[in-house]
Amino acid sequence: MIVAEAVGRALAACGTGTVFGVVGSGNFHVTNALVAAGARFVAARHEGGAATMADAYARMTGGVGVVSVHQGPGLTNAMTGLTEAAKSRTPLIVLAGEATEVTSNFHIDQAALATAVGAVPMRLTSARDAVQVAAEAYRVALQERRAVLLNLPLDVQAAPYEGSLDMTRPAVSRQVEAGHDGEPAELARLLAAARRPVFIAGRGARDARRELERLGDLTGALLATSAVAKGLFRGLPWDLDVSGGFATPLTAELIRGADLVVAWGCALNMWTTRHGTLVSPDATVVKVDLDPAAFTTHVPADLGVPGDVAAVATRVAAELDGGSEGYRSPELARRIQAEGRWRAVPYKDESGDGRIDPRTLTTGLDDLLPKERIVSVDSGNFMGYPSMFLDVPDEGGFCFTQAFQSVGLGLATAIGAALARPDRIPVAALGDGGAFMGLSELETVVRLGLPMVIVVYDDEAYGAEVHHFGPHGSPLDTVTFPPADLAAVARGHGIPAVTVTHPEDLSAVAEWARGPKDGPLLVHAKVTRERGSWWLEEAFKGH
Repeated sequence: MIVAEAVGRALAACGTGTVFGVVGSGNFHVTNALVAAGARFVAARHEGGAATMADAYARMTGGVGVVSVHQGPGLTNAMTGLTEAAKSRTPLIVLAGEATEVTSNFHIDQAALATAVGAVPMRLTSARDAVQVAAEAYRVALQERRAVLLNLPLDVQAAPYEGSLDMTRPAVSRQVEAGHDGEPAELARLLAAARRPVFIAGRGARDARRELERLGDLTGALLATSAVAKGLFRGLPWDLDVSGGFATPLTAELIRGADLVVAWGCALNMWTTRHGTLVSPDATVVKVDLDPAAFTTHVPADLGVPGDVAAVATRVAAELDGGSEGYRSPELARRIQAEGRWRAVPYKDESGDGRIDPRTLTTGLDDLLPKERIVSVDSGNFMGYPSMFLDVPDEGGFCFTQAFQSVGLGLATAIGAALARPDRIPVAALGDGGAFMGLSELETVVRLGLPMVIVVYDDEAYGAEVHHFGPHGSPLDTVTFPPADLAAVARGHGIPAVTVTHPEDLSAVAEWARGPKDGPLLVHAKVTRERGSWWLEEAFKGH
């Protein structure tokens, strides 16, 4: 057995069940070893897509995403996806061949690349400790929630391996509470005294709905999420949906009125707080997080409680003597039911002249597509419409790879999410810019037979730049494009497609939804483009 085979077997033994990638000479043997040990290999058409698929897969399964790429250009192609994963603290391992000879045309400083984007670089240095290093990479990814680059030097990969493959599979380590015992008690005191408490749950709270729901009931708190945790409180009468730029007018009003804001596994960044304006200067801010560094970033905390969200919420509930009405009242419950979703906010339909209003498009899709869905959204001016007008059943129904705000990750995100949750209909929401960037993965959708609905919001431009610079009279030739027939492009890949310019065109979507749903459908929507989206207007306030 050579080292490459031993590493592949070791990673499979650690728990790798699915690996994404593009295979070249430098990762050929380790990838085949993973497959031989029982892992499923999903071939992407571009390494950037492979990294993003693995990122989304890890987010939606709670496990470790694994990517396999060639040395040098295979890794550089994957860097945007790796950066997104590193910024999001997604448990991820990138297996990359490495050319260590400086005269090789494939030689680059791969460890420096990883460090530059916030990933953890690791390397096999000898045949003797190769399996232990691979197992440690898996542990770091899983337990520390880090994106890891495991460099596999070609000479080490080819060396004979005569050691043992016996190892203990890493387990998730949950830090119940660190710091002082008085912090949960102080949070309990603040909650008992608050008249208008609001919880904002983030990525770190995705597994803590039951505990936060119970604590909210005890304290009368209203319940909101950051965008990445959308759906966490779905079905509860006090669910405000998403805080920040995506917030409805009612949600923004109620969060601004809070006298206590508790961020659960949520950094309260500029997107979640509208550049801090959603948090009243008179409000007390508490952050509960595994990483104490979060307490001083973005909106600083008046009280930081280090620890696991579910465990801290349980401890705080035990500290309370009784319940409180808090922010909740029958009148407010009626308002949330009537005004708490963007679909309930009146608007003037601007469809016409061969284009459909994106709000009308998205509410139509929301009505037609199966409710058990998983929505993945690319970046761009359009992104608020699918994020807020397409409902999801729970936090497992929304995959949002936006920490790096890169355009072009949406289709690969949807593929990874679809493979993680095959029980749901995957919906990929893309702008035309992102659709063209990720076009190569249309073949992957077809090859995998995914029953995916791909919606392209086409304004024939990089819309964010148009609406950012256009009002100042700047020339826009560099960010606008002639019409392109994306429906024809999809059909060329074997994907049925429909062009939508008015609501009646959605009948083709209804027909697909009534059918066996045994393959994909692309919806090429020519959307109105006279003005920027509401969330973009909020974003521009920070520029």
